[in-house]
Amino acid sequence: MTIKQFEDKPLAHYSYAIVSGDKMALVDPARDPKPYYRFAEEHNAQIIAVFETHPHADFISSHLQIKKEAGATIYTSKMVGADYPHTPFDEGDTLVMGEVTFSAINTPGHSPDSITIHAIDSDNNHVIFSGDTLFIGDVGRPDLREKAGNMRAKREELAKAMYQTITHKYNALPDTTIVYPAHGAGSLCGKNLSSEASSTLGNERMGNWAFKKQTEKEFVAQILADQPFIPSYFGFDVDINKRGADNFESSVADVPFLIGSAAINKDILVVDTRDASDFKKGHLPGAINIMACDEDDKIETWLGAIVQPEEPFYLVVSSITKRQAVLERIGKIGYEKQIKAIITPIKGFKSTSDQLDMEAFKKRPGNYTIVDIRNESEVNEGKYFENAINIPLNELRADIDDLPKDKPIVVHCAGGYRSAAGTSIVARNITEVPVFDLGENVEEFK
Repeated sequence: MTIKQFEDKPLAHYSYAIVSGDKMALVDPARDPKPYYRFAEEHNAQIIAVFETHPHADFISSHLQIKKEAGATIYTSKMVGADYPHTPFDEGDTLVMGEVTFSAINTPGHSPDSITIHAIDSDNNHVIFSGDTLFIGDVGRPDLREKAGNMRAKREELAKAMYQTITHKYNALPDTTIVYPAHGAGSLCGKNLSSEASSTLGNERMGNWAFKKQTEKEFVAQILADQPFIPSYFGFDVDINKRGADNFESSVADVPFLIGSAAINKDILVVDTRDASDFKKGHLPGAINIMACDEDDKIETWLGAIVQPEEPFYLVVSSITKRQAVLERIGKIGYEKQIKAIITPIKGFKSTSDQLDMEAFKKRPGNYTIVDIRNESEVNEGKYFENAINIPLNELRADIDDLPKDKPIVVHCAGGYRSAAGTSIVARNITEVPVFDLGENVEEFK
């Protein structure tokens, strides 16, 4: 069998195509199906199957679109309760495609309906596509289904299920089995994921903490500790994936476009995706700066953390040439229908950001209210300013009233990207005092 791994770097998402003869199967495809179609063309193969390991929380899958356009059958666990046409795929179920036999292993833990896809070919090569159950160096977090999906399992129950999964479910597979997960380092679906894109089951049995000999109580305590925050959009995406998303191309094509900003509704949120330096020189009043300049800017995650599902917003891009790329990135989390219009700043924007006097700040930091928007786990590792107020970025809009307004405000994160967004949120809501972005200057205080 031929296996191709596709990477979506900003979401740290891996998806897969498996080819045998003139047939192809996909595992956990991303929102845009075109890369899989191109790969099928290159191999003169027909896409006959799409395996969904579970209803994903952090991205929208194209499974339903691929079914409609390629005629593929969708396979997923009966426990998903999927609203789209599909064939249940649970333990005991198999699919033969050319020289490859696919079988399901029910592996609850990240979600109650998770499955691992086991593939074996005529040469006795074993591969598992482990979804969000088994990562390289870690396992999937068990705390995403308390408020989302048709099975709202509690985190403790799923943590115990994960213990049983890791302890028993992979035991029949040889050490040589290649492990292909749905995510790598940078994903919020786990906490200590390796930067490696694949591994073997033997290596994971030796090096992954979850395979260590330990009691269920010890395992549960470890997996529940210090998990990252849960963005607002996660439950929203689970529900979309459970019913199947709209066609990607036509959905993003429906978003209106405006040159300049004269026609916008002033009561609707504006999200400005330009570089922070350009934003500070001029932006629309009350705009929030969530940068989308390159793949290292995680606009998918931070837009979905700061803006609520179904909340309308305008989207500012730096140029008409950036319009499609930014829009497609937002479509990956299903937020394209919330965009009232895309705007380019052809006429220029008049609102500017306050500029911090670094020398004055260094001499008398006590003259400022310092807001640390890092996550709680980051702050626990060490504060840069002893008297800083910690409000994580994803909670800042909701907790903005907790900030005092008696001194100028300085916002910082760990490197500068998040502080640009946080500063714009604070400045949007607090006008009584200046609001400054410490930005990359935070490096001087570490």
